[in-house]
Amino acid sequence: MRIGTQNAQKGMTIVEVLMVVAIIAIIAAVVMPNVRSYSARAKVSEAVLSLSNCRTVIHEIYLSGAEIPAVDSWGCEAEQPSRFVERIRVTDDGLVRLTLSNLIGDGRLAIHDITLMPLNSAGNPMSDTDLGTPVRRWRCGAQTDGTDVKLDLLPSSCRG
Repeated sequence: MRIGTQNAQKGMTIVEVLMVVAIIAIIAAVVMPNVRSYSARAKVSEAVLSLSNCRTVIHEIYLSGAEIPAVDSWGCEAEQPSRFVERIRVTDDGLVRLTLSNLIGDGRLAIHDITLMPLNSAGNPMSDTDLGTPVRRWRCGAQTDGTDVKLDLLPSSCRG
């Protein structure tokens, strides 16, 4: 019979457990804001894809030289075309305004607007004097056009 044998330690001490919990909490505090931001940008990117139909329609109307339609008569307007889009409207000069839905689940984005403006070769907004010419480029997400979503939440292809 042995006298004075040592008992082997089994499990973790409370100090070790607290250190592990603290490390996990620090990692979570650093990572979670980025995850929220990535999630919001993904939802906005999905919503911006809804603008592609209007982009095609507006380009074809300007290129054809046909008469410019009235407000919300371009043929690409929509009510709730996707889960994250409340509505899409078009002004008489072709400015497309997409309103994000409450279903987006983020107060930084819900019921905010993203705009898409067709520009001529001089970089100015298209007008009736540009009929018969193609849209040279698009300005997406510019605050001057009415976008009120923070720039860092817009996809890189839609930052003014």
